[in-house]
Amino acid sequence: MLQHMYDASDERAVHLWIENPYWQFFCGYDYLQWKFPLDPSSLSRWRKRLGEEGIEKILAVTITAALDVGAVKASSLKTVIVDTTVMPKNITYPTDSKLYFKGIQTLVRMAKDYDIKLRQTYVFLSKKALRKVGQYSHARQMKRARRESKRLKTYLGRIVRDVERKISKNNFLKTAFNSVLKILNKVLAQEKDSKNKIYSIHEPDVECISKGKAHKKYEFGCKASFVLTHKEGLALGTQALHGNPYDGHTLKNVLEKAETISGKRIDKAFVDKGYKGHGVEDKQIFISGQRRGVTRWIKQKIHRRQAIEPHIGHMKSDGRLDRNYLQGILGDKLNTLLCGVGHNLRLIIRKLCHPKEFQLV
Repeated sequence: MLQHMYDASDERAVHLWIENPYWQFFCGYDYLQWKFPLDPSSLSRWRKRLGEEGIEKILAVTITAALDVGAVKASSLKTVIVDTTVMPKNITYPTDSKLYFKGIQTLVRMAKDYDIKLRQTYVFLSKKALRKVGQYSHARQMKRARRESKRLKTYLGRIVRDVERKISKNNFLKTAFNSVLKILNKVLAQEKDSKNKIYSIHEPDVECISKGKAHKKYEFGCKASFVLTHKEGLALGTQALHGNPYDGHTLKNVLEKAETISGKRIDKAFVDKGYKGHGVEDKQIFISGQRRGVTRWIKQKIHRRQAIEPHIGHMKSDGRLDRNYLQGILGDKLNTLLCGVGHNLRLIIRKLCHPKEFQLV
């Protein structure tokens, strides 16, 4: 929880815990501690042990704490704003040459670990080819750059076939190499217009999401949905959505999850135009630009829908939503929930430190 409040890595969070007596008191210690409470690697194990359900319980506790300190009113939980954003994964910008080179490195390292003698590793030649791809691309000599990229693809294909021949009669090695070879064969087969492409060898579930932004046309990660209270911006539900689904198709599930976590029924939800055709009938859904059946009070509420944007911005700049370092689909789900936990705790701390200034219009 402290880690996602202050955007700290596992190692940094443990070191800050030693320096900060307030953190130690928050964790239940009455006297100043001088030793690390745990090894930084234990944080990743605890996250997996808690799982999605455990983090959802922590998020529910932060909502209860916000109600207790007066950071949010109970009536505010009935009116929410829903929006989605992209949670980028911790991967390099994907190119074909990088994928081929990374695949070569991965297979050669695994072959060495399992004592498989390859006919040729292409370690030196692949580094040379990757360097030439960068040089030719910088000089806008794209034909030569494509030639070197094709050379890397040839090297990777040769190593893949060599490994497949060497492990064909060993069931143990087949099991060990199965997932990696499946990913690399998909990398070798995919073309420019292929669907469900691989963008990272170590994170094969990463998706390419186009947001239409001028400064960032494509983002690589997964879509994340947030349900915040309309007035205070308290996170009632956060969810990672894989497969780049249409926003309107996710609204019903997201609202039901937020109701389960908060324990309160949601009556009204304000969304943007991306949620048209949502199909939610048991709640009042107001879409930006809507004119039919809108009173002056509802119109003001619709105008305030965009108040969710700075809250998401704070989760990215102050929390850990801007780059997800947790592995796999489970890591996406846990990181999204923990970003909501950190956001709620920052609102609670703000209320406790500045009770008079905590006045939102």
